[in-house]
Amino acid sequence: MKSQTLGKQGPKISALGFGCNGLSLQIPRNDEESIATIHAALDAGITLLNTADFYGMGHNESVIGRAIKDRRDKAFLSVKCGMMMSPTRQVLGLDGRPASVKNFCSYSLQRLGVDVIDLYQPCRVDPAVPFEETVGAVADLIKDGKVRYLGVSEVGAEHLRRAHAVHPVMALEIEYSLACRFIENEILPTARELGIGIVAYRVLADGLLSGAVTSEPTGPHARLAPPRIQGENLIHNVAVVAQLIELAKARGVTAAQMATAWLLTRGDDIFPLAGINRRSRVAENIAALDIALTPQELADLERIFAAGTIQGERYPPFVQKFAAK
Repeated sequence: MKSQTLGKQGPKISALGFGCNGLSLQIPRNDEESIATIHAALDAGITLLNTADFYGMGHNESVIGRAIKDRRDKAFLSVKCGMMMSPTRQVLGLDGRPASVKNFCSYSLQRLGVDVIDLYQPCRVDPAVPFEETVGAVADLIKDGKVRYLGVSEVGAEHLRRAHAVHPVMALEIEYSLACRFIENEILPTARELGIGIVAYRVLADGLLSGAVTSEPTGPHARLAPPRIQGENLIHNVAVVAQLIELAKARGVTAAQMATAWLLTRGDDIFPLAGINRRSRVAENIAALDIALTPQELADLERIFAAGTIQGERYPPFVQKFAAK
């Protein structure tokens, strides 16, 4: 497993991370398989485990806590807080008040069964609370020995600078993929200027880039589907991704592996999160690290996924208003 330094002066962690949210979204849940999957990832050298206290309403942290009980030294825990959600996954709002952040951290420490969280980050900017106060609460937790490093999530360049002025920011978690490249204009250059690593999530753009999504989502959670996988946007975007699938097929790899390999070419400060929901998928995801894209393949991907090619917002309106621009 390739290791990279997180941020300018952070620890060395695996170049590929494990986005654990999917372990709590499975119906029905299978905690024993989830624990075995985490063990397989850790044994393969993936150290970055990414979660949030609102993933599965605490379920995700509890599963991770069971999985790392005897393997704490192998795991780098990244935890988000601040999203208020109903049991039906309806977003109720944000809470970035300092007292709330510290309270959230206490519960996360208990569910994870650890004394310290490696990377702790507000999941969004709470518009009702000065961001400096929210970040300051994490800085207090670092002083108290409950957190090692400050992270932020889904913030633009301005809020990134504001946070960094309060306490050094080690990582920015934000969406980045072939299908979603908005951070390249201002956010990524700012992060690099400040020496902040990028933890990239939704690297397959809701399944678009793997070819898994070809029809509109149905069922109770369809309202959570982003516009880019609905209606005319979906038809257009599937046609675009078909070109990626053909490129990957010619190379003898999957479209998901090629999309992840592309992200790994963007710099040693980029840490893609792989969504792995069963142990059999660990090796498939890690294989992306061994794919060296040719200059022609890179040029083809730049042409296919030029800025603005993928149509539709990345979140439904009630979440998009809280997203970074």
